[in-house]
Amino acid sequence: MNTRAIELHSEKSNRIEIKIYPGHFSTSHSHVNYYVDMTELKSYSKKAQRSAEELAKYYSSTPIDCIICLEGTRIVGAYTAEALMHAGVASINRDADIAIVTPEINMNNQMMFRDNLQPLLWNKRVLLMVASVTTGKTIARASKCIQYYNGQLAGICALFSAVDEVEGMPIHSLFTLKDIPDYRIYSPHECEYCKENKKIDAMVNSYGYTKF
Repeated sequence: MNTRAIELHSEKSNRIEIKIYPGHFSTSHSHVNYYVDMTELKSYSKKAQRSAEELAKYYSSTPIDCIICLEGTRIVGAYTAEALMHAGVASINRDADIAIVTPEINMNNQMMFRDNLQPLLWNKRVLLMVASVTTGKTIARASKCIQYYNGQLAGICALFSAVDEVEGMPIHSLFTLKDIPDYRIYSPHECEYCKENKKIDAMVNSYGYTKF
């Protein structure tokens, strides 16, 4: 697949780039025609920091107590907290101490927090961070989890999002469909590639891809 890689720079900042791969890919909820690879943004410190600084701009006037990081975004989340706490005298989060947490997934595929972590989001203002949003189902599930632990969802951000909002709350992201205008999402039963008997290239999720 590496020979198919296309490098994209975010319209938010030319210093932030990802790779995308055209093809036929299966996610847990849908089929898509591009695999959006955010491995480097989530793994390299400088790239994660650049991404975080850009995302933090959306929340300089939003009180944030806790950042819940899904899909391997914990490094970006930590840098986002750092950027919010040092954003200048006008920042409402200046000198705050923002918690960075990741939920546990139990045997029923439900998000949960152990007793020692629950105080970090109970009655706290929570920023939800994810790597990729395609259908919004993961966001909706995380939102219910936050409500269950009495957290207040203050914002949603993503590295890439194919949707503008979930349940009425806007999603701020580094890459959108404007960056990949021919990105397509299909339900597994209505996939155009499947109807044409085109094989699936890989199974993809937040951890990466596995070729078939």
